[in-house]
Amino acid sequence: MSIAASLQRHLSRKHVAYEVVPHPPTMASVLTAQACRVPPERLAKGVVVRTGDRYILAVLPASRRISRAHLKAELGENFAFASENELEQLFEDCALGAIPPIGECYGLDAVVEPSICGQPDIYFEGGDHATLVHVSQTQFAELTGNVPHARFAAGG
Repeated sequence: MSIAASLQRHLSRKHVAYEVVPHPPTMASVLTAQACRVPPERLAKGVVVRTGDRYILAVLPASRRISRAHLKAELGENFAFASENELEQLFEDCALGAIPPIGECYGLDAVVEPSICGQPDIYFEGGDHATLVHVSQTQFAELTGNVPHARFAAGG
């Protein structure tokens, strides 16, 4: 498998060194972490939410879930999770449920949970259900450095 063309172009433009990690097809981030023998706190997942007038990509570890109250406080407004139809339109070159957590790549605002940033290296979906992208903490910081960081995750 290969990574989504939009993601590949973005990583190339940003001069990000990465490794492609193929794995047996999975349909959930925690299962992907298990299949790849990656600690789930090192697997960044992206969850798209919709506010009144925009979409925001919330990036957090696979081991955590969104705290609605904390994310609402961070965004300053109510939000809803994007529908499958919305996700298909926003991520045209990705399989449903396998979106890369790099908002800039798809023209989306983002917010990053700081707990993912303290990991020595980060893995994330490459756009399908059988490919991860592996980057160093430094490279992930390059990809998300200009994005707001806020505590909005629960669990873990």
